[in-house]
Amino acid sequence: MPEIVEIPAGPFIAGSDQPEREAAYRLDEAAYGHSRTREGGWYEGERARETIATGAYRITRAPITNAEYRAFVAATGRPAPDVDARTWESYRLVHPYERTRRHAWTDGAPPHGRRDHPVVLVSHDDVEAYAAWLSGQTGKTWRLPTEIEWEKAARGTDGRRFPWGDSYDPRRLNSHDLGPFDTMPVGSFPEGASPFGLLDAAGQVFEWTATPAGAGRYLVKGGSWDDKGCGVCRLAARHSRPADLKHILIGFRLVLTE
Repeated sequence: MPEIVEIPAGPFIAGSDQPEREAAYRLDEAAYGHSRTREGGWYEGERARETIATGAYRITRAPITNAEYRAFVAATGRPAPDVDARTWESYRLVHPYERTRRHAWTDGAPPHGRRDHPVVLVSHDDVEAYAAWLSGQTGKTWRLPTEIEWEKAARGTDGRRFPWGDSYDPRRLNSHDLGPFDTMPVGSFPEGASPFGLLDAAGQVFEWTATPAGAGRYLVKGGSWDDKGCGVCRLAARHSRPADLKHILIGFRLVLTE
């Protein structure tokens, strides 16, 4: 069973205000040397900064790994994480198809040396199927977190911008600033933990949530190894992706409710 952390009932500060969004645009401009995120208004759709109360819940400390997902594939016969070239090209992403090959599985097994990396190339349906299987295996109820559950676990209660505080520190996460431009073993940055002990909430991989964002789309949170700056790695940042997308930048973690 994946390792979990306890999130207590009570209020926390969610969302962002204009000073935080302005700081995020400045981080991006310093890192990339251009203003595309500002010009595109990337962060203007974030939830307004507010205090929200939740009940208590439990959430996996780190993203689900290839090794954890492999047990599901072996038990159910579900197709292993992969994507074909035509489908990948239809997504119109910046990453070339060749880059997906290092993440693709072979004969039902993850690539060599990546057992403890977060699983990627999984759709929203794949993730929900894994949660249903894990629920059956453990006799407990597992599901994707909502955006609010994810954000509280990653942020703590005080409205900080990153898991460790308000100032961006590229030494505390897997991002394109100092990282290998690839996934890494989960938990490689214990100094980047949230106040509740959540790991890899900023950087590493974006994570699917249960929160819909229009027809056939769901919010993803957290930033990835591909990002630098890193305005999009803030815990208030959000954007949506199609539910059927299988991306090398998107993985997941789960909430345990029973």
